[in-house]
Amino acid sequence: MPDTPLIRTQDAATPTSGWHSLVSDWSSDRHAFKDVSWGKAMMWIFLLSDTFIFGCFLLSYMTVRMSTTTPWPNPSEVFALEIAGTNMPLILIAIMTFVLITSSGTMAMAVNAGYRRNRRAAALLMLVTALFGAAFVGMQAFEWSKLIHEGVRPWENPWGAAQFGSTFFMITGFHGTHVTIGVIFLLIVARKVWRGDFDSGRKGFFTSRKGRYEIVEITGLYWHFVDLVWVFIFAFFYLW
Repeated sequence: MPDTPLIRTQDAATPTSGWHSLVSDWSSDRHAFKDVSWGKAMMWIFLLSDTFIFGCFLLSYMTVRMSTTTPWPNPSEVFALEIAGTNMPLILIAIMTFVLITSSGTMAMAVNAGYRRNRRAAALLMLVTALFGAAFVGMQAFEWSKLIHEGVRPWENPWGAAQFGSTFFMITGFHGTHVTIGVIFLLIVARKVWRGDFDSGRKGFFTSRKGRYEIVEITGLYWHFVDLVWVFIFAFFYLW
């Protein structure tokens, strides 16, 4: 029986190489972001720009701290609270961090409930998240008032380097403003979710197309970003 000639064919699934491979990779990225909504894309762009701002602030803080010749204040002394006659360092900061990280969990559950179109659960979880955020801002206000009462100013402080006050108030104040805006945003969106604006297609600010709860996810993107930034602030100001 004669041997059957072997015919070599190129597999269509074989990946290309060289320049064609690079073009293919970039094309896949383009298709991955092709269907992203305008609102979500704008939120990502805003968060990217905000990342640069916070990054510049933290880099400036590191530069000032490492270049000053005056000793930097000890965080365990500056941020300590006296409770029942016991000096407890960083106790308030630990509670603030726990509250904000917990709020990320409730926000994630709110997004999940929104995509399941469980509007009552989504609204309640967003309200809980807003409550955690308001508690964080309240504790931050208490921390500021305590430091101001003890003599910390943007131009001086009783524990060492004068730059401590200016960098601390600027960076934590900027972050606290973001948290406050996030709380207001959460309350507005939670109200719309609760009354069914996204089910009825009711017109208004932050209301997307009928049947879509994407605004809940967009709010979650902002809130998770605020929580992530706090992790860096916590490490730089309170642990370093």
